[in-house]
Amino acid sequence: MKQAKNDMRDATKKDSLVLTVIIYSFLFYSVWCIWEFRGKGAVDKAVGNELLAQFVKSGIIKGLVWVLPAVCLIRYFRDEVFIRQKEMFTNRVNLWKYLPVFLGFSLYLLLGAWITRGKLAISDSFGCKELIIVLFVGITEEMVFRGWLLNVTVRENRKWLPILINAGMFLLIHFPKWIASGTFLAAMTSGNALAVPILSVIFSWTFLKSKNIWVPITLHMYWDFLTFLFY
Repeated sequence: MKQAKNDMRDATKKDSLVLTVIIYSFLFYSVWCIWEFRGKGAVDKAVGNELLAQFVKSGIIKGLVWVLPAVCLIRYFRDEVFIRQKEMFTNRVNLWKYLPVFLGFSLYLLLGAWITRGKLAISDSFGCKELIIVLFVGITEEMVFRGWLLNVTVRENRKWLPILINAGMFLLIHFPKWIASGTFLAAMTSGNALAVPILSVIFSWTFLKSKNIWVPITLHMYWDFLTFLFY
């Protein structure tokens, strides 16, 4: 009798978790589509100052829409996530293990910049605005896609399917931005779109391997920093 009650409770929690992930994903993508097409421009007009507007968009708005709900859901489903919230922030990591990933990013981006531009030179558009983006994008995106969505779907004997689904979802969240900025076709034809799910797989793998969210956050920041710096 007791076992039957436990099984029923576990089944109810599983159904609740699946429903929560579905509703969260629908609301998350819907809100972010509206933001990309309407919200960004409204903030730029309301704030006026370019740097302050970028801080509001990348730090405050993205923190409220991305990080806060993700953290709350991770805490609520703490018995269902693969890596608990406290562990993902405090687990000790041997960073030397991930040095090849940093070197691979460096080689790929620096070589690509040299081939594309014929030289290695800091981009004329690189400045404080780009640094604000780099600072917050890694934190916000990794908390949602690795800290929450991957973390709650992956299991010890089921990792690669959630990693691949996560990569598809990570690619999808870039679509509104590319469409709104008129760069969707260019992203699809240039290979930039392909880089997004590949990076997602790398970030997911390093998160599960290290059990520390700061590893994919740091890698994400490093990739974005080099991209803004040389492209």
